[in-house]
Amino acid sequence: MAERSPAAGKTRDAEQACGELRTALKAAGITLPSLAVDVVSLAEHFPRPLVELGRCTPEVARRLADAVRTCAP
Repeated sequence: MAERSPAAGKTRDAEQACGELRTALKAAGITLPSLAVDVVSLAEHFPRPLVELGRCTPEVARRLADAVRTCAP
């Protein structure tokens, strides 16, 4: 079925990226409870969907920092 609008495609892309990040973080043993597509970023006339990483505990922030450092060149 054809996509209804470019905005729908951008929203779907943000949802997919959010899911990919959630899966990768889960594989690293990290959970960001507030990880989601930011609905406010969808409200504009020409939406630019953003992925909201949300809030987490200091422990989770440190684990995420360690995971990023491990993968950094």
